[in-house]
Amino acid sequence: MAYYSIFPEKDSTIYSHPDRSDMNTGNDEILELIKEKGSSDQIHYPSRILIQFKNSEIKNIFETKILDKTGSYSSSLKLFSSEHKNLASSQSIEVFPISQSWDEGTGKYSNLPTSSNGCSWLYRDNSRNKTRWTTSSFQAGTSGSIDSSVITKGGGTWYTGSLFTSSQEFSNADSLDLSLNVTNITTKFSSSISSNLAYPTGIPNNGFIIKYSDVVEEFISSSQGNLQFFSADTHTIYPPKLTFKWDDSTHDNQTEAKTSGELNVSLYRNKKEYNQNDEALIRLHVRDKYPTRQFTSSSNYLEPGYFTTSSYYSIRDAHTEEEIIPFDDKFTKLSSDSEGMYFKLYINGLQPERYYRILFKHINDDGTEIFDNNYHFKVIR
Repeated sequence: MAYYSIFPEKDSTIYSHPDRSDMNTGNDEILELIKEKGSSDQIHYPSRILIQFKNSEIKNIFETKILDKTGSYSSSLKLFSSEHKNLASSQSIEVFPISQSWDEGTGKYSNLPTSSNGCSWLYRDNSRNKTRWTTSSFQAGTSGSIDSSVITKGGGTWYTGSLFTSSQEFSNADSLDLSLNVTNITTKFSSSISSNLAYPTGIPNNGFIIKYSDVVEEFISSSQGNLQFFSADTHTIYPPKLTFKWDDSTHDNQTEAKTSGELNVSLYRNKKEYNQNDEALIRLHVRDKYPTRQFTSSSNYLEPGYFTTSSYYSIRDAHTEEEIIPFDDKFTKLSSDSEGMYFKLYINGLQPERYYRILFKHINDDGTEIFDNNYHFKVIR
């Protein structure tokens, strides 16, 4: 089974607050959803997040990695939480595909004077050319702006409808990372990129807009707190990413699977270091911890052993213990061939110059067992 992640080519936060409606933050290390109180009124003005991934990388994934494009894959947009503040008890976040192009710019929230050489709430390019977001429905199935007479129109435009949106609701006691299922949207991006199909089957990839739900944005009398996430410009190991998951497993020889008994598991013929562009084939050796005595001309230790088909892998950061790739009953199942068990790992979705640990999960007649024997590898540039 396969996980493949790509990172943004650009992202930015845009603010409806009157003091910042033409401000660009394309080079900021933080993306945020906030409703800021006005400087001279009691109105709470929302912000939105724009984020885009490269056409070439999306095309490569669909054409060379995902063989079946009819629905056997899943994709998710993930943003990692930074320092959230004063959060309301519940949050409701939505994502849509953006329907107009935009420029990232190089501004930062803290710049004085503020930079306006990229997108903002008012403009999708900059405050010199002043190309405004076309917030009326310039094309079928699109929307934009905000239904409020006291907030300036702008803030991006997006495609609407059930196949063009995803949402996440959580409480302030939950994990505050964003993980939005965008499978339908990336399928439409791919249909446009690879086959030039038009709306509604395909749409140009102008990225994603992330925002509070309409009912939250339009309630201008209160704040929801401040949701902050690391941007593509972060100096941490937590930039946003778009992850594709699909089934690439094959199962041969697993009629000889270990359905009971204690097992030893080890890795073999694997590197200790992988380049960040590698596609690694990770092999593991499975054998009985206490093999049955029998007369044989070869060692029991040389014969390949097999988990059941209910066996999975997981990848963790060796330092932070963060689960990079979780045990996933659908998308991290181990494969098997005449040499034993294995899985394919796309290294490009892992941060370079860090160590990672591999875990295995095996389910058989005795129950579920996790194998965590400090199987480490390093990703290098």
